[in-house]
Parts: sequence; C-alpha cells; structure tokens
Amino acid sequence: MEAVFSYIIGLGAAVMMPIIFTILGVCIGIKFSKALKSGLYVGVGFVGLGVITGLLTASLGPALSQVVEIYGLELNVFDMGWPAAASVAYNTTVGAFIIPVCLGVNLVLLILGCTRTVNIDLWNYWHFAFIGAVVYFLMDSIAWGFFAAIICYIVTLVMADLTAKKFQKFYPGMDGISIPQPFCQGFTPFAIVIGKVLDRIPGFDKLNIDAEGMKKKFGLFGEPLFLGVIIGIIIGCLASKNTTELVDNIPATLGLGIKMGAVMELIPRITSLFIEGLKPISEATRELIAQKFGADKEFYIGMSPALVIGHPTTLIVSLLLIPVTLVLAVALPGNQFLPLASLAGMFYVFVMVLPYTNGNVVKSFIIGLVVMAIGLYFVTLMADNFTSAAHEVSAAHPDDKAVQVPDGFSAGALDFASSPLAFAIYAGMKYLSYIGAGILTVLTLALVVWNRMRINRK
Repeated sequence: MEAVFSYIIGLGAAVMMPIIFTILGVCIGIKFSKALKSGLYVGVGFVGLGVITGLLTASLGPALSQVVEIYGLELNVFDMGWPAAASVAYNTTVGAFIIPVCLGVNLVLLILGCTRTVNIDLWNYWHFAFIGAVVYFLMDSIAWGFFAAIICYIVTLVMADLTAKKFQKFYPGMDGISIPQPFCQGFTPFAIVIGKVLDRIPGFDKLNIDAEGMKKKFGLFGEPLFLGVIIGIIIGCLASKNTTELVDNIPATLGLGIKMGAVMELIPRITSLFIEGLKPISEATRELIAQKFGADKEFYIGMSPALVIGHPTTLIVSLLLIPVTLVLAVALPGNQFLPLASLAGMFYVFVMVLPYTNGNVVKSFIIGLVVMAIGLYFVTLMADNFTSAAHEVSAAHPDDKAVQVPDGFSAGALDFASSPLAFAIYAGMKYLSYIGAGILTVLTLALVVWNRMRINRK
C-alpha cells in the first residue's frame, strides 16, 4: 500500500487532476471530451502555479539568505519549507496509509450525513500525515499518530462545510467548492474573532480599503505588480553588504524586483484556469444533486486553496508580510524559527481570512500579523518531534537532500506547523496526554453531531 500511494502522490496534482476530473465528469453525465478538457485546465493551472511559486522561491530565497548572513539572523530551527515537510510527512508510517484512512473516514461521515464535503484534494492530505507523524514521535505510538491525523481530518471537513457558503460568496466562480485544507481553516476562527474586535474600534471602519480601493487611492502604488517590484528591489538592496556591492548588484536587484512583480501579476492569471476548469464540473454536480435529491440537498467538492490565492488582497497582504515576518522572527523573545523557504506559502494564510474581512487590506494584514507572530512560537514548540520524523525519513532516504536537517538545528516549516489547529492537537496530546486525547475526542464528536443536526435542519 505504501508503494501504491507513494506512486499516486508522486504523479502530482498536475497529472492526477485531469484523471480525477475526467472520471468524475463522466460519472455525473458530462461528455468525455468536456470532462477531459476541464481536468486539463485544472492540471495546467497546477503546472503554471508550480512554475510561478518556483520562480518566487528561486528568486527570493538567495536574497533572503544573504540578508540573514549579513545581519546575523541565524536561529536554531531550520526552515525546511512545505515541500520538504510534505515529503517527511508522507514518508513516515502514518503518511504511508493516510490517503486510504482519510478517504474511509470521509466516506463514513458522508454516509452518516455528518458532512457535505467530498475531499479530493489528495495532495494536501500531507497536513494530516504531518500532525500524525509529530504525535507519533511525541507519544511513541502509531495508534496515537493516526488518532491525531483523524481528529484533524474530521475537524477540517466540518470547518469546510461551515465556511463553504462564505467562501463561495466571496470568490466568484467557486460554486459547489469547499476548502478542506487544515492550514487555511486553522486561521478562520482568528479571522472571525479579530475581525469583530477591530470592528468595535471607533473610526476603524474608515480604513475599509480593499484591493480595488487601494488602486483608486494610491494609483500605481496600490497595484500588486508595482508593490511586488518595490518589495523585490528593497530586499535586493538589503542583500548588499556595502555601497560598492549595492552598485555592483544593481542588475540583480532590479531583476529581483521584476521577478517579484511578475509573480504578483501572473498568479491571478494562472488561477483563472482553475475557475474555467471547475465551472462545468460544479454546474453539472449541482444539477445532478437537484434532480436526484431535490434543490435543498448539497454536496461540496473539496479542493485545494491554490484555486483562489490569486486574489489581489491576498497578494498585497502576503507581500507586505514577508519582510515583517522576518523582523518578527528575530524580535520575538523565545522564538527560534526563522522562516525563509516557507515564505512562498504565505499566500495560503489568507484564503479563508478574506471571506470574513470582505477583502479589507488593513484588517487582513492585522490578522495575518497576529497569526504569524503566534505561529512562529507554534513551529518552535513542535520542532523537536518534527525533527525526529525528519531524521527517520532522512535515514531511510539518504540521497534526498531536501529532508535532511543540518547538524545543530531542529526542523520546522511555516506550513503546517504554524497552524493553530495543528498546535491545538499537538498541545492536547503533549501537555494533557490521555486527558487531552479524551477532550479532543469529545469536542470532535460534539462538532460532528452539531454539524449533522445543522445539515438536517437545512
């Protein structure tokens, strides 16, 4: 089974999505050619997004590493980045069986009427494997590892149900889609609570500026393209040790600015392919469900948050938070995690935040600032057990340099270790042991029962 599912994961979203969408489309009555075309659009979207985020990492990574070296910003927790973290998670014992286990849980909850989400976002199942692997090494028990993974999966499905309408209303073209990705969903409660607190501050409503409002208010300076260029140039300048090096690096600095601007401009264009591919599938799904079960019955297709990371507010706030997060990492007392490789995943923090801030740039930035400050501590606290998982995987795969932790460092990653959901499960098991497991079980069952009652009422 490990070999089979490792092979499936190895194919990647760009290959598997056309296959899954073609099969799904034919099953719900779409012509084969139309279903295949929808799948290919989604597959091409993943390819394009991979190219763009790869450009961001390749361009920004060396410059930020140079900044770290110049200003002596070394901390003890090494940033593996989310691709390496995913590789570690999938190559543990929990990760080897995470797909069939989670699909089985999803099927049972669907049959019992406890969820409306069919989670086909197989590549992000590594999040569940991650928390399972960390708890596995914490408790030295594979059973507790699967317990943590299943708890995380169930909570995420319920959160996907609860936020689906809000998500679909805010993002155009996302009818019938939900986001069952625990990294994104972990920030939803923060978006709701912090948003309500900010709304109570006198005069804060005057700062209600979305991405379009920034363009009107600041003109060229409010464009994600221009902001990308400016931030890239600033980081390029900071990566120079002295005036002579600054002058010598002018071509590289300007090039970094243009590449950052390109990322900001191209991501929305790439993500539009997802919408074009999803539209026929979501429309046919709604029609089929209405015919078979009535207009009141709904199911959601659980998809990757990559579909919507091209929203202008997400781009602007993520871009502004990259340098701010570096400052936070150095300034916060007790933090040992310096995010570098993980910064390309900053876009995913805001996928489920924006529907609750209605795209407000200021409110989204404040929420992002709070969750990043807290998230850095989460990564630091989980580092020891994640390092144990990384060492086991690197011993089994000595040729894979991505999963190897440098001597004298612990391992960490912004995604998924900074998620409040991941840390809540980890903390419950670490600090309360069996009592924590009992509390997690009771809360999860209560959430599932409440969700089923909510679905039945509708």
